[in-house]
Amino acid sequence: MSDALLAAELLAAAPARLGGIWLRGPSAERDAVLAFLTEEFVDRPVRRLPVHIDEERLCGGIDVASSLSAGRRIEQAGLLQEVEGGLLVVPMAERMNGMVAGRIAQAMDAGAGFALVLIDDGGEEEIPPVSVTERVAFWCDFSTNPVSTVSDSDLPRIPERSRGRRALPVANGPSTSLGNAGGESLVRLEDRQTLANITLALGIDSARAMLFAQAALSLSAQIEDRDTITDDDVQFVARTVLGPRATRIPQQAEEPPPPPPPEGEDEPPPGDNDGDDEQHDPDQLDDLILAAVLASIPKDVLARIGEGRAARRATGAGGAGRKRASQMRGRPLGARPGLPRGGARLALIDTLRTAVPWQEIRRQQEGMEAPKRLRIRKGDLRIRRFEERAEALTIFAVDASGSSALARLAEAKGAVELMLAQSYVKRAQVALIAFRGTSAELLLPPTRSLTRAKKVLGELPGGGGTPLALGLSAAAELAETQAERGRTPFVAVLTDGKGNIDRNGQPGRAQAGEDALAAARRFAQSGTQAVVIDISARPQPEAAAIAAAMRARYLALPRADARGVERAVSALQFGKAS
Repeated sequence: MSDALLAAELLAAAPARLGGIWLRGPSAERDAVLAFLTEEFVDRPVRRLPVHIDEERLCGGIDVASSLSAGRRIEQAGLLQEVEGGLLVVPMAERMNGMVAGRIAQAMDAGAGFALVLIDDGGEEEIPPVSVTERVAFWCDFSTNPVSTVSDSDLPRIPERSRGRRALPVANGPSTSLGNAGGESLVRLEDRQTLANITLALGIDSARAMLFAQAALSLSAQIEDRDTITDDDVQFVARTVLGPRATRIPQQAEEPPPPPPPEGEDEPPPGDNDGDDEQHDPDQLDDLILAAVLASIPKDVLARIGEGRAARRATGAGGAGRKRASQMRGRPLGARPGLPRGGARLALIDTLRTAVPWQEIRRQQEGMEAPKRLRIRKGDLRIRRFEERAEALTIFAVDASGSSALARLAEAKGAVELMLAQSYVKRAQVALIAFRGTSAELLLPPTRSLTRAKKVLGELPGGGGTPLALGLSAAAELAETQAERGRTPFVAVLTDGKGNIDRNGQPGRAQAGEDALAAARRFAQSGTQAVVIDISARPQPEAAAIAAAMRARYLALPRADARGVERAVSALQFGKAS
């Protein structure tokens, strides 16, 4: 919390140099930082960006109402012009579309000089566009450790300034670079080298991150009225600017033992170092700061980085619902020329904006005696576009054979019910296939109804042989059918991988194994994403081989309960850390 408030204070003093701040997570801390920033910008323009703002309102253009009333073209200022030198707050930034993000990025690069605050509710599937997150210096994530209440005394930092801190002069506009007179000189060559080493160690390939880090390093010393950079300054910058941008876990090399002293020379007595205790070795300083960065990165982010996926840098989880164009519903996109037919909706305001500049010319073409009416041509018509997310579908294919069938089915049923409890929020459906004996049966067709699922899953049969090939084929067929209907399927197979019934329903472990691998390879050709959850007591290579043939993730959960299965599937499908 103290890091976020200090970052907000530096941003208020130098918005043009630091760009902005990304506040993530539904927490009281996020709201407290926003309240503090709003107070700091009380004498400067503060604007909130509407979620579905159009390009005319954002960048300026024709004032339709005034133009129609006056009979001539009247321009209006855009939101980005109104907020120059002030504070632009973007609620639900994870839902910002590319057009809006691009216009904001252009304005920031052109020197609009406003501070951008990205309010991210911490959703599992979406993040703000990279074009804006890379243009803000500070990334603060409160979603991993929320606190329900924040004391009012935590909001303002003004009282602290009276206890040794000084207020920095406000830098409005791009030409006023705070700290040029002695500010940047505070950042020594060794400090820049330290930041560069950490940037490389964390796998950060953005030059902006390094520039932001240097600016924040200088300002953090100035605000404390110091003429030198301290370890605390560097660690603060590492935690708020560099650490959240990490794409890999840095490797800290073990320190080699000190070389033995030459023969005939004694080791220097302890304490005889001529005051070198106050000097830090650069390599040792790097280790201290790297340790601070690692401590500040949430554990779930470290886990995802360890798996080779940068935290929240992805464009979305592969198994989540894909985005697709729509003419009728979904998130509004920009209008485009076209005729309102085939279900397309007329964008009335955009049509009027297109027609207004031509009214005087068209009236002259018809003659000055023509009545004053609005003249709309076919080329003026605009239609509204939408973007909707395809519904996600989780298909559980469960091995219901053998003595442990009841346990596996209980785990699968519990996981289905847990996922259905959140299906409305995630816009997802769940289906269940059980394979046993000589067949695979669709016990629960795709549904979002928890009541229906509980009724169907009340009593399920178990025991018998393991027709693994039939189970995989049934899952692949259902996934392909649902994909054709516009859904995004994700298959979770719960099995030990040891089939003993072939695809013709005949017993025989060897033939059943070959048929299962063949079915797994056919599954891979469909491109459906999947995970094979090995829930045998001691994981064996059979399930891993099936996963490899399916091109699916392999996960061994020998003692998984319903909650563990649900968390594992959600983590892989929706990108949620478990």
